[in-house]
Amino acid sequence: MCRINSQKASVKKTFKLDIEGKNRDRVLEATKHEIRKYVKRQRRVPLPEGVDYWDFDCKFGSNEANAAVVHFATITSLIDALAKDGGAEFYLELLAKPGHRAARAAGAEPSDQADRD
Repeated sequence: MCRINSQKASVKKTFKLDIEGKNRDRVLEATKHEIRKYVKRQRRVPLPEGVDYWDFDCKFGSNEANAAVVHFATITSLIDALAKDGGAEFYLELLAKPGHRAARAAGAEPSDQADRD
């Protein structure tokens, strides 16, 4: 079941990886594609005034009851690890929220430019 809240864009869904008659690897890739599609669609939504980007609160687990808060960037690796261990399904909750960039100190340089000098 997928619930999309119009007030705050969110996805709360249990994805099944073992579907009779379908290749597990194709189901896994289709699941990741669906997640990427949601994120891409949400990032196209116009930003409210004073917001720098769309951020996501994420929960991941083998089911809704044991879902834990995770960082957005780790979702794909968590899905791959669960699939590799033979998990039959997983629960994912994504909640879009306004993100604000933290200002750097006036004299601070990005870390990659410091390596070039």
